[in-house]
Amino acid sequence: MTGYIRGTLADPDGAAELLRTAEESIKAAEHLGCPQLNLHGTGLDGEGLPVVPVTGDATGEMWITAHRTLTRLAELGESAGVTFTLENLNTAVDHPGVPFATAADTFSLVAAVDRPGLRMNLDLYHAQIGEGNLIELIRRAHSASLIGEIQVADVPGRCEPGTGEINYPAIARALTDLGYDGTVALEAWPSGDSHTAMERFRAAFTL
Repeated sequence: MTGYIRGTLADPDGAAELLRTAEESIKAAEHLGCPQLNLHGTGLDGEGLPVVPVTGDATGEMWITAHRTLTRLAELGESAGVTFTLENLNTAVDHPGVPFATAADTFSLVAAVDRPGLRMNLDLYHAQIGEGNLIELIRRAHSASLIGEIQVADVPGRCEPGTGEINYPAIARALTDLGYDGTVALEAWPSGDSHTAMERFRAAFTL
């Protein structure tokens, strides 16, 4: 579930709002028994576009503010017994203008905070569009103990595994070899029948 309602990571006013609404999300998570809360660099509107878009690269000041905000979020999570996960997004197709969008950026921020209350939500659909080299990306993040969740969909189209270019059975084997035992979540549109889409997802991750 979402870890915030409004706010941004990298400006003081937006960070204060993100932290305030994160506390509301924690209360809901405690009621629902949800152990993980998802984050982005900024709030997204109904079309997936950033509420506060960024033009160009994030500045050094933005990185420092984001680090401080995420550290505070990790502290809140640890106190409440939940984990915040920072999700990578792609800016080429779905989310132009989102700061700290790449898997490399989310890796850097989570590693710099280095607290158990913050992990990556490693979205392989977004990573394939933005960076590729998915198995090596998984290995690097897993070896650093930074993965809180993995999300999947195929490219192009954001449909279930088996409909595009990503070799998800190979990814499943890599995750098994690494000993990953966390969540693998399907965040996708069904290419046709929803039941068939779920069966394809199950088949791709059944070794």
